[in-house]
Amino acid sequence: MRHLQQAVAKIDGLALVKGVPAYTSDLDLNNNVLVVKLLRSPHASALIRSIDVAAARALPGVECVLTHEDVPQTAFTLAGQSYPEPSPYDRRVLDRRLRYVGDEVAIVAAVDEASATRALALIRVDYQVLTPVLDPASALDNAELVHPESVHTNFEIGCDPSRNIAAAHAVEQGDVEAELAASPVVLEQTYHTQAQAHCMMETYRATTSLDVHGRLQVMTSTQVPYHVRRHLSRILDIPRNRIKVLKPRVGGGFGGKQTASVEIFPALVTMKTGKPARLVYSRPEAFSSTTTRHAMALTVRLGADRDGSLRAIDIHCLSDTGAYGEHAPTVFWVVGQKTLPLYARARACRYHGHAVYTNKTPGGALRGYGATQGTFALESALNELADQLGMDPAELRLKNLITPGDSHPVLSGSLPGEPARLASSTLDRCITRGCELIGWEEHYPRVQLSDTRVRGYGMAVTMQGSGIARIDTASVLLKLNEDGFFTLSHSASDMGQGSDTVINQVAAEVLEVELEQIVSSSFDLDTLPYDPGAYASSGAYVTGNAALRAAEDMKAQMRAAVARLWSLADGARVDYADGIFSGEDGQTMSLAELAQTLCSFEGMDQLVGKGTFGGETSPPPFIAGFAEVEVDLETGECVVSDYVAVVDCGTVLNRNLARIQVEGGVVMGIGLGLYEEVRHNSKGRLMTDSFMEYNLPSRLDIHDIRVVFEESVEPTGPFGAKSIGEVVCNTPAPAIAQAIANAVNAVNAVNVADVGNLPRLYFRELPITPEKVLLATLGADAAD
Repeated sequence: MRHLQQAVAKIDGLALVKGVPAYTSDLDLNNNVLVVKLLRSPHASALIRSIDVAAARALPGVECVLTHEDVPQTAFTLAGQSYPEPSPYDRRVLDRRLRYVGDEVAIVAAVDEASATRALALIRVDYQVLTPVLDPASALDNAELVHPESVHTNFEIGCDPSRNIAAAHAVEQGDVEAELAASPVVLEQTYHTQAQAHCMMETYRATTSLDVHGRLQVMTSTQVPYHVRRHLSRILDIPRNRIKVLKPRVGGGFGGKQTASVEIFPALVTMKTGKPARLVYSRPEAFSSTTTRHAMALTVRLGADRDGSLRAIDIHCLSDTGAYGEHAPTVFWVVGQKTLPLYARARACRYHGHAVYTNKTPGGALRGYGATQGTFALESALNELADQLGMDPAELRLKNLITPGDSHPVLSGSLPGEPARLASSTLDRCITRGCELIGWEEHYPRVQLSDTRVRGYGMAVTMQGSGIARIDTASVLLKLNEDGFFTLSHSASDMGQGSDTVINQVAAEVLEVELEQIVSSSFDLDTLPYDPGAYASSGAYVTGNAALRAAEDMKAQMRAAVARLWSLADGARVDYADGIFSGEDGQTMSLAELAQTLCSFEGMDQLVGKGTFGGETSPPPFIAGFAEVEVDLETGECVVSDYVAVVDCGTVLNRNLARIQVEGGVVMGIGLGLYEEVRHNSKGRLMTDSFMEYNLPSRLDIHDIRVVFEESVEPTGPFGAKSIGEVVCNTPAPAIAQAIANAVNAVNAVNVADVGNLPRLYFRELPITPEKVLLATLGADAAD
């Protein structure tokens, strides 16, 4: 291929490194903007008895102070999802009831930050402090309710706030209980995954104003600009055509900016005052008052024959959605959807449980979106089952994996009675290749380096999706300009993953032009076609397919235009290659000549190609991850000394960007496995609201990460491609957990057969800190 499957640099990479203005705050040049600050609840659960803002309003420089008495009381969700949203409408802009430490109490807008900060200190609030619900294990049917009011849902999601249930779900294929009863080997264990913070470089921010036509203009760092406009329209009760959204470059999101956490507040100030307003979250606010990964407790039951054939997989999930239900049902559903189909050979499978409300920082979308939590639980259980069977965990997986042609009723795209069928996978080759690269046969389960240092080895596999089947629909416009270059317009948010580059590559490949001849436009929603946004790993697959169709449409239009100019019957009689049109009689015309002619009186035809794509399936990418972890038995310190990731993302469209996506995802997974944890104290206050307390892995903590691709060809993808953005963060945690378990066991097993006879210690709760490891090596039962 000319542009694809190459190591193409990001089209904006050099400029961003040089600091060329591109982000929201770079482009926010209004010096007369009001600074917006929010007063937040100091209590996890409370009612506002009274609130006195008179002194704050009287302060010089203060333009606006708003409480729950001054703002619309429309219920809504901030989840960036296609309408109608599955998430419950359980929020209001400001509410008399406060549901977590950090919940919004009042909005202040002033001429400068100092005045706004002083005004916050002058607001007097009389709180009736209530008993908070902090433990998800006791939230269900607790006498204390996070949402005592009724909650609207657009679908039946099992939401029952009278029981603190945000969502409930159950799906089953076959008779799980019967298969478990008939299984010679049964394993049952519970695994805990923690809340994790997004930690993007650019915090949440938005600037609002009224444009020359009196429209509300919102410039925001968001992954979901179209959804932001819809939210503001509903909350402010103004038509969408009166809202103009500008979307600059996004300085990282990882799913956090799929929730519209910030835009509402400056928008209200602008609507109330008529003046520009700006809100930028501090780092503590980004930690405490947006969203996190959902913490979960997952009980896995596996039934198997003694030869390793899986008979039953049963996963029960308790998800902590925190104070509000943004993404609560969908993250919860995805746990089962992205794990159960992996092992399609099992005779029966089930996924069930609840997402519950608690008085803590809300859960939300975060890279991996439920598949991360489900993968840790199921893959850890598979590794334990392999030990119980005395079987190599790689062999156990190869024996039970879904393969091309297999169908599964939980596979994305399935309809009742019509299970979707897998079209592409090289996961078996990923496992085999990963074993070779990590030296699995020579090293597994561990290598003794000294009396106190051991290297353990572990593995895991996972799957994800490519967009949301039968929901995500994106469009791309291609305009041929007067000298032969193209403007490609789309709304997929580039937040560092390089979606602009890949979309341009797809179009350039079809149009047979240089990449520099395509200019990407993705800033102003007034001029851009619809796109669901940067989430659900949809960029390369959904928007990429739309770009392919737009380019094909443009090429057909160009050939037809040449045929008309040459007085030919139709475009089929015109050949096109590398920017040159040729006819049967030897006529030729360059792309630049065509463009100039069409923009003249002679041509009178501005060509605009368009392409729209929405898939009936969501083809899963796959990855096999292998961890080598060096453990210090004296201190419990664990270092991932080598990590091998072998990926099937279909055709690799851009080798540079794909490799970087894998490396970044692996680092995030290592953080989940060893370092990161969102922690609250006994009163519900967040204890990890800065990088001093939140243990994010640094470059010094990351060692070798080796990335290899085992390509497949996905028939529904652009040039055979699938997604890669999310699948890459799911395997490190379970692979690391197995590697550490292998390292700390008391007997130095020299072959796989020995493993089944060992007294085993397992690490079933993340993160696996040095303290937990040290307690395990000292013989404590804290690791179990």
